[in-house]
Amino acid sequence: MPQSVILVGHCNIDGPRLQREIGSALPGADVVRVNTTADLRRYLQERADLFLVNREPVGFDEEGLDIIRQIHIECPDTKVMLVSDYPEAQEAAVQAGALKGFGKSEFGSDSLTNTVKAALGD
Repeated sequence: MPQSVILVGHCNIDGPRLQREIGSALPGADVVRVNTTADLRRYLQERADLFLVNREPVGFDEEGLDIIRQIHIECPDTKVMLVSDYPEAQEAAVQAGALKGFGKSEFGSDSLTNTVKAALGD
């Protein structure tokens, strides 16, 4: 079964770029963008492999850290990362139950690829 990576709350500029990058890093993976709470809930129930949550998610009333906290409470074994260049936001996300994520400044880098692969155990 192919790996599934869910991009949560990414805008129409960064979302497609991140989708392509993750698709290139993980050939054959199912990389899906979600911008509604209903879609996020559906993928949580389906147990996707990794959720990449934007710090300021488009289409949600909550901040990215709040979404990460909620995912961790409802599905504690779910792998989730914050996408943010702010070190304090990354630290808060890890304290909320996320794996250390990456920022938009890492788009196009080997660092992003390695971080995502490591999260998925590749």
